Amino acid sequence: MPATKELSGWGANTRASCLFDEPESSAALAAAIDPGGTIARGLGRSYGDAAINAGRQVLGTRRLDRILAFDEQTGVLTCEAGLSLERMIELFAPGGWFPMITPGTKFVTVGGCIANDVHGKAHHAQGSFVECVASMTVLLASGEVVRSSREENADLFWATFGGMGLLGMVLTATLQMRKIETTYFRQKSIRARNLEEMLAALDEQDHLYPYSVATLDVLARGAAIGRGVLTVGDHATLADLPPKLAAQPLRIARPSRLAVPFELPELTLNPVSIRAVNAVIQRIQAAATPIGHYENFFYPLDKLAHWNRGYGRRGFTQYQFVIPFADGLRRMRAILETILSAGELPFLNVLKRLGKESGGVLSFPREGYTFAIDFPMRSKTRTLLERLDAMVLDAGGRIYLGKDSYLQAATFRSMYPQTDRWLETRAKYNPNSTFTSDLGRRLELVAG
Repeated sequence: MPATKELSGWGANTRASCLFDEPESSAALAAAIDPGGTIARGLGRSYGDAAINAGRQVLGTRRLDRILAFDEQTGVLTCEAGLSLERMIELFAPGGWFPMITPGTKFVTVGGCIANDVHGKAHHAQGSFVECVASMTVLLASGEVVRSSREENADLFWATFGGMGLLGMVLTATLQMRKIETTYFRQKSIRARNLEEMLAALDEQDHLYPYSVATLDVLARGAAIGRGVLTVGDHATLADLPPKLAAQPLRIARPSRLAVPFELPELTLNPVSIRAVNAVIQRIQAAATPIGHYENFFYPLDKLAHWNRGYGRRGFTQYQFVIPFADGLRRMRAILETILSAGELPFLNVLKRLGKESGGVLSFPREGYTFAIDFPMRSKTRTLLERLDAMVLDAGGRIYLGKDSYLQAATFRSMYPQTDRWLETRAKYNPNSTFTSDLGRRLELVAG
């Protein structure tokens, strides 16, 4: 039975009372849909308001996590959309299969990966999540379940990737997994003294390694702005492993026992604490061993459960944008200077290169440099975000909806030029805005 529950995104910067229920089957999910407005919610790792629905229904999909078929020869998996990447790794990594595309956390569902068309450290080489999905079934507002692929109901397929759950609820997906010999990575770290060196290193190393991610020193100013550490890597083979690791080449991580137990007081995040943590992060990144486990390589923050509570009751926003390579150095430096001179408390951050657009109508990735940085929410943070939005738009870039809570509808339309095409698809499959969310209404993707 539905119950009123306060929900937020991972950033906890926006909270709302919603009518929440978690059906145990696809049939129960279909029967539970409120025509007055509903949205699917997986593990709640979208940072903003994508999976909250103030005063309306939210349907959790965590119980819809069954394996429907798996081909041990080809690695083709068919599963329910509530299956998490964590569970997928637990089930299939010991047999030599790993998710083809993964973001920076394994605590996400297949449905969430599709809705956000997630990307990871290898987008420049492997693309976003759509690249590994062959087909899916989608529950429409009419109650009909339709199959969607590149050949069948293709308009629904491409609009669902990046569509933030606003066209229908993904029930199942058929996707390709990656064959691996080990769950380890060959990796190395490269120090850069400033932004010019960092972007040059990214450009060079991305032609040599499929995986790359940089962390910038948020304390660096002036000529040193953009200073940081770039980590690059690739899947390790059995021949790469030393004897000790070769004894268990497909080892999977155990659940972490470390957790932030409650929302910390805001005073714990201050210039002194950020300076200390920033220094530790830079040292850890620079000291990467030649062979590392997937848990450290892909999911370092997953080792600390509920780490978002460290930002306090007001929460935080992770601001992620992409700008084109052309004039990227100048544009990125100007954006960093604006961030670092604003008097806010910029914290965790990552810098990467993205490759070509996927074809998802509202997918975020496009060719360029992408930067994501956490801001604890304070009184002037939104003012800074509006300044950054204008700079990103002027550079020809866009904001990642999976992280966003504050982008304005007009700015969004300018950043996503295929919005009208997406709205035509929405009018076909979700004409009465049955599938709706706070994000959908804020960006005027659905009727209020």
